[in-house]
Amino acid sequence: MRKIDLKRERKPLYIASAGQFVLIDVPPLPFLMIDGQGDPNGEGFAEAMQALFSVAYGLKFMSKVECDLNYTIPPMEGLWWADRFDRFYDRDKDLWSWRIMVPQPDTITPDMFARAVVGAGRKGKGGTALGRLRLETWAEGLSVQTLHVGSYDDEGPLIAQLHQWIADNGLSETGHHHEIYLSDPRRTAPEKLKTLLRQPVQRA
Repeated sequence: MRKIDLKRERKPLYIASAGQFVLIDVPPLPFLMIDGQGDPNGEGFAEAMQALFSVAYGLKFMSKVECDLNYTIPPMEGLWWADRFDRFYDRDKDLWSWRIMVPQPDTITPDMFARAVVGAGRKGKGGTALGRLRLETWAEGLSVQTLHVGSYDDEGPLIAQLHQWIADNGLSETGHHHEIYLSDPRRTAPEKLKTLLRQPVQRA
């Protein structure tokens, strides 16, 4: 059986250092994803995460059986947006919209996805959020990326620096604020959490 580590195979997408901003080119990639709105500490977000990972692990098992491929599930990613960007600075989380995503290998098919959703439903995992889950290719292209170390609630100043760097370098934003969660918050102290912050851009 072939074994792959998607994070390692796509290593350039996960590289950044604290205090530094780097330009990367993100290719189109397949993701499991689900959209929602409101506080990420609320029940709706928790149910969406359960649906997302129940299907992600179902697909991993299915891949081993049907594709002879075992893979490491990469870190969860999140897109975040609001009607005004300062909602992120003042942490008005009830007004946030989000899309949480898990990257997938190219071998995952729509049929496999549909069967994994049914399987998760039979196990009572994910509730009504399963109906909002989808498998799609997500493309970002040129993006600026940096690393935040610390609590999610302390990201605001670095996000502001990121957007200032974009303006100072003749670029403009083209998509939603993107975060990649390299640490497991259940096992990592808040001050040690590592999160990649990414912003799709275009040249002016």
